[in-house]
Amino acid sequence: MQRSTKIVATLGPSSSDVATLEGLIAAGVNMFRLNFSHGTAQDHLDRAAIVRECAKKAGCAVAIMVDLQGPKIRVGKFEKNKIELKNGDQFILDASCTLGNQERVGLDYKELPNDVAPGAILLLDDGRLVFEVKEVVGSEIHVVVKVGGVLSNNKGINRQGGGLTAPALTAKDMEDIKTAAKLHADYVAVSFPKSGADMYMARTLLRAAGSRALLIAKIERTEAVADLEEILDASDGIMVARGDLAVEVGDAAVPALQKRMIKLARKKHKLSITATQMMESMITSPVPTRAEVSDVANAVLDGTDAVMLSAETASGKYPIETVEAMARVCVEAEKTFESKIDEELLMQGDLTRIDQTIAMSALFASSRLNVKAIAALTQSGSSALWMSRYIRGVPIYALTPEAETYNRLSLFRDVYPVMISHENTDRESLLVRAEVEMLRRGIVQQGDLVAFTFGDVVGLGGGTNCLKIIKIGERKGQR
Repeated sequence: MQRSTKIVATLGPSSSDVATLEGLIAAGVNMFRLNFSHGTAQDHLDRAAIVRECAKKAGCAVAIMVDLQGPKIRVGKFEKNKIELKNGDQFILDASCTLGNQERVGLDYKELPNDVAPGAILLLDDGRLVFEVKEVVGSEIHVVVKVGGVLSNNKGINRQGGGLTAPALTAKDMEDIKTAAKLHADYVAVSFPKSGADMYMARTLLRAAGSRALLIAKIERTEAVADLEEILDASDGIMVARGDLAVEVGDAAVPALQKRMIKLARKKHKLSITATQMMESMITSPVPTRAEVSDVANAVLDGTDAVMLSAETASGKYPIETVEAMARVCVEAEKTFESKIDEELLMQGDLTRIDQTIAMSALFASSRLNVKAIAALTQSGSSALWMSRYIRGVPIYALTPEAETYNRLSLFRDVYPVMISHENTDRESLLVRAEVEMLRRGIVQQGDLVAFTFGDVVGLGGGTNCLKIIKIGERKGQR
């Protein structure tokens, strides 16, 4: 089934064997996420190799995203693995404690006592427990429990309203970036960035490691929301990471923020991934809840490039069924879109490049001439990205000779990557080969109109300077 919105699945114990990976790809996964909060570097290298082999066998583009762990702002371990706290209890978060008990627990992030003051609200385990800071004494944070519950080993800590100073890139992340380069990741996601500077640093380290992966900023801090435009400018896309974000800004604020972030990403020609608890009930159930179906559908209607599954595919009982259910929801939601160009959004930007102008011209032509598809002959994928920001319902086939571009394009909404060699061929011969390939794949039929974008010089990145409207089956078109 033709699906515009892409699906990201997280790998884990439930989804790392060859049979399951093949099933997930067949079910519709477009990108696999390697969560570097778990597992060793070798684990991830092995999984990436299996993904590449399964994608090659399936004959389709599948991207790999490395998700960096980021700063560990968590409690330590307990003597008996967990405790139960009641409303009104006194408790201590102690940076010097080694093993926790009913009175205190240690901290993985030793600087936390310097980041809080009396009156600060700390949210633990995704907001399930709430502490109010009463005083800070040396390495100890004395709190009163406002909302109690079970607190177990290594649960996360957020500060309501943000303000924690932990850097986005830790020493572990810097080593993991080298692993990302080694496994040839297509995307790298940076956890807890606060500013564009965090993303520029990540890009510098990534390039130094020899990787050209695209960078995704995970928006999960209050500070990141305030500096969203700066972060977008420094990134290739964003992830609406609704878990930690909801804890910091309040869950009621997240739906509007999601819409704002996706809209701004499209405006700035960036990618967007919507994540967290999208099909969480399917960790243990073979069918989603109606609320989850609505959540996925609304992300599709917001215009997100991709929707992401976490524990559902990493450790859930029904990974393949979950992807199949998500794909069905996406397809159904997309039926409400008309095949049209978003002219209002298009007119907001200035055209400063020839290749971008050609891409925009293809969009206008497509909306006026009932074009069946757009075919972008591309080295870098930029022209396909630009067109996918403005149009809905008209498929964009990105024909590329670059394996790196081929995999990256699998995340772009409305874009379908096709591998085609550009070697030793002139422009007209290449167009004929592209036409034949699209017919062979059943993308178009005889008599369909297709808008081709390409460059006079074959194989030149950023060299798109031609638009040609071709009626399939006829060798002569109109440029």
